[in-house]
Amino acid sequence: MARINYWNPEDEKFWKAEGKKHARRNLWISVPSLMLAFIVWQIWSVVAVRLNDVGFHFSEEQLLTLAAIPGLVGATLRFIYTFAVGFFGGKNWTAISTAILAIPAVGIGFAVQNPDTPYSVMLLLAALCGLGGGNFSSSSANISFFFPKKEKGTALGINGGLGNMGVSVVQFVTPLIITSGTFALVGGKQVLASGQTLWLQNAAFIWVIPIVVMTLLAIFKMDNVPGAKQSLADQFVIVKRKHTWIMTVLYVATFGSFIGYSAAFPLLLRSQFPEHLSLAFLGALVAAAARPVGGWMADKLGGAKVTAFVLIIMGIGAAGVIYFLNGKQFNGFLFSFLILFLASGIGSGSTFQMIPNIFIPKEAAPVIGFSAAFAAYGSFFIPKLFGWSINATGTYVTAFYFFIGFYVISFVLNWFFYQRKASVAKTMVKQAS
Repeated sequence: MARINYWNPEDEKFWKAEGKKHARRNLWISVPSLMLAFIVWQIWSVVAVRLNDVGFHFSEEQLLTLAAIPGLVGATLRFIYTFAVGFFGGKNWTAISTAILAIPAVGIGFAVQNPDTPYSVMLLLAALCGLGGGNFSSSSANISFFFPKKEKGTALGINGGLGNMGVSVVQFVTPLIITSGTFALVGGKQVLASGQTLWLQNAAFIWVIPIVVMTLLAIFKMDNVPGAKQSLADQFVIVKRKHTWIMTVLYVATFGSFIGYSAAFPLLLRSQFPEHLSLAFLGALVAAAARPVGGWMADKLGGAKVTAFVLIIMGIGAAGVIYFLNGKQFNGFLFSFLILFLASGIGSGSTFQMIPNIFIPKEAAPVIGFSAAFAAYGSFFIPKLFGWSINATGTYVTAFYFFIGFYVISFVLNWFFYQRKASVAKTMVKQAS
């Protein structure tokens, strides 16, 4: 493929004649690559649920930790991945970061077949799944370079939303794939006490071939954008920007909630409403599908306005979960939780749309990755907070009061800095100067 020597998506003539074609091709390779990253990152949210069924003997807190550890590692790696696109180039880093996903996928496939596998090995494999969590920062930073400002919200929403769909895919596919010997390429079956037969290794092995395919597509069909490379020193200037930290808080409230709830929801269902565990995939599906809508709405209505609305709905959703969880009413609990997922998905798209409108392009890309890094800690802290809540107070409800408080703080920050007319004007003047 010919190398791109000039890139300026804000040049309308260039964009229509050549830029749009290249941008869309890179976007549609980025999406499934990112989806695989999310699948590997969140695979423990469903594998952990079945470990004790196949002969392991882990406590509830140990299982929640296995679901949480990929979030901790993935969030930390995002700080490195944020600057990788500027350092290595988007095409090069997409290929590398996709290829290494095969390591935890293969490792988990072998480990779950032996109930004597030490918990420490399981923790190591959970940590390696964090490699998938890092990809979102680099993928988002890369795609932000390809599109003009007027389309960034939609493009980032599509990339992030369909990529986030990997959480729902792994939570929907895994229960089906582990019950079929057709896909048992390596290893034997596990027979449960009930007589049911499982092939738990399928949950990991099934993704190895798609990982190889997407790595090859990234190598041969993606592009390194001219002018996107920056030194680490040039990129690190963003940590001095006040608005980097404010936008990070907003993204933690939205995407951090989505990924944290996604990691904990299957285990929460198993604990409170085990007869409905098969519906665990719904939350992540709703949130991921809503993200492109959030980006589009923000392009049309303004990111700050959409984000404000989202934070109000998230507070209402969390209050609903508290009410119905206390009453052990599943229908209300599920509806309230889906409202939380829907709002967090829309908010993930709207907050990302705000960043390119606040920062110049070369700063917007690392800010997107930086804020995504902090937000990813939600997939660690939310399951751990649920674990603390149940151990300390005997109920998951306590954790939701913390979430509501954080949504209130985020709403105030968004209003003060991005909705008040005086603040908006002041922000834009500073960033343009």
